[in-house]
Order: sequence, then C-alpha cells, then structure tokens
Amino acid sequence: MSTFETKDYILQEDLDYIANSFPDINKLKNSTILVTGATGLVGSYAVKALAAINRIHNANMKILALVRNPEKAKTVFSKLLERGDISLVIGDVLQKIQTEYKIDYIIHCASVTNSKEMVTKPVETICVAVDGTRNILELAKENDVKSVVYISSMEVYGSPDASLPYVSENNYGYVDVLNVRSCYPEGKRMCECLCASYAHEYNLPIKIARLAQTFGAGVSKNETRVFAQFARSLINEEDIILHTKGESTGNYCYTRDCILGILYILIRGENGAAYNITNENTNMTIAEMAQMVAEKSGKISVVFDIPKDALQFGYAPSVKMKLSSEKLRSLGWKSDIDLSEMYERMIKSWKNT
Repeated sequence: MSTFETKDYILQEDLDYIANSFPDINKLKNSTILVTGATGLVGSYAVKALAAINRIHNANMKILALVRNPEKAKTVFSKLLERGDISLVIGDVLQKIQTEYKIDYIIHCASVTNSKEMVTKPVETICVAVDGTRNILELAKENDVKSVVYISSMEVYGSPDASLPYVSENNYGYVDVLNVRSCYPEGKRMCECLCASYAHEYNLPIKIARLAQTFGAGVSKNETRVFAQFARSLINEEDIILHTKGESTGNYCYTRDCILGILYILIRGENGAAYNITNENTNMTIAEMAQMVAEKSGKISVVFDIPKDALQFGYAPSVKMKLSSEKLRSLGWKSDIDLSEMYERMIKSWKNT
C-alpha cells in the first residue's frame, strides 16, 4: 500500500519502515499532534512519518503542521495536502499559536539551523529559540498535552572532557559565551532549562531529544550543511573544499532512525529527561568523513583552503566527543544505518526527485 505516493522510493521505504516498526502506535491513535518547524528537515520528515502511520494503521490522527511560509509548505507536502492527510497551521512560534483543535502531542522542531545565519543574526537565533519555545510550552500547558518533545542539539555539550570514552546526557563542557556563534548552543541550553522548569513547576510531560547531525533520505538538495556539501561534490565530481582542518569529531544519525527516536521519546521518555539520538558507529572527524566521501567517488580529492577568519562560515568550534545512545536504546530504540549507507541512501533519494 502506498503511504506517500512519491517517486522517491528510498524515502518511501523509510516512511514505511517507521510506520511498521514503531511499537506504540495505539497510544497515538485518535490524537491530535502538532509539529512546529514543519518545513525543516526534521519537522517535515516527522509530519510525513506520522502521515504514513495514519494511512497504514488507520490511526485517525489529526496532524497539524505549523509553518510560516504556506507556499513552501505546499511544495514540501503537496500530495499530503491534496489528500487532506495533514492540516497547515500558518503562524510563527514567536507569536501566540491559534488553532481550533485540542492538542494531545507536540514535537517542537522550530529553530534557526543555518550556520551563517547564526553569526549574522545571533539575536534572532536566540529569540526564536527561547521566546518560541516558551510560547509552545504555554500552548502545551493550555492544552494539558500528553507529551511534548523539544528538539535540541548535541551542541549543548559544548567542549566536554575529551578523555571521556562516551558523552552521556550529564557530561556538559565549556561554551565560550562571548563567541556570537554560541547563540545557538546557549539558546538550546536555555530552552532545555525552560523545559525542565515547566516540567517541574507545572508538571508538564516534557522530554528533550538531543540530535546528532542528522541526514539521509528526505534531505533537501539545497541543504547547506557540510554533509550535503560533500554529497554534492561527489555527484558533481568536484573536489571537497575544507575551510578548517576538519579536526572536529562528528556524531551522526540517519533521518529515519532519528524520527523513530523522537517517537520513542515522545511516548516512552521520562518527563523532564534528555536523550541523545545518535548512531555510535558513525563517529569520525570532518576530515575523515570528507576523505570517506572522496574515496567513494574515486575521482575527487579533499582540498584544504583555510581562511584567517573562519567565523564567517558559521562553523561550530572544534570539538572531540563521542555521544552515547545508551539511554535512548534502553527505551527499545536502535540505529543500524552506518555513515556510508547514509550517504548512499541520501544520494539515491536525490536522484529520484
């Protein structure tokens, strides 16, 4: 049975996998779910996955996609909107959200994710994070929701102790608060504290998902983050240009597995707790990943072009850490797509669209 009617058979496979793998669908049935930041990578994938669950299992969920740009949303969700599988809520997290529906679950993805925008508009980055999250948590309180997941980032860890074999959810490190690029991790940290505060003061069922770098099928061809730049270099047979030494250690997770992780946290997560979403077997430096992609091509090389002022690119500070997924795995979640296959599936997905 077709769940999405897309030419992208890789994305179709992944959506069907989520719908057939998540064990707690009965708890989602007949509920209303709001996804914020719904045209972004994680938000759009979450909306499509929930729609797939609906169609395969007749779950009778009302799926609300909060978007600022309805025209973009019509492009991202064309088939789903034509069939009435989802409903758009036009609005901005910086404003009070108006909806006629009683909301049961919220997946709060809205955030600034463009690295260059973080250094050119750090104030806006902080405000979208903190003010937007407070508005969503107030909405959750008004609706007496069953569960909220706040989508955070591995960047909240800053620069943890490099001697740690794994970074667990309580291993925080240093963040230079006077570096404007820190607007992103510090904004995420404040939002997490806000979530914990609402959970404590108002007994709201809030959980936190700390995402590793997430990519795979479903990523836009226009994505600007480094993994997509590497993939385009492979496709176009152009050398990979690194503007840093590439010493920062990356942690990654396949899109499909990330969305499953969010659903596990939504239903099974402990209130007020945070969970890393990462595949522990994908850990490598940026330079190593660039070399891996170049070797897959066999026709391109890795070239270093390091400017005096790398801040202009908005890159996060160099960090060495390996995230632990043990806490999330204890809920029953798993991730088995390695970094090489993540690239293969993303590139096949691009070629199908």
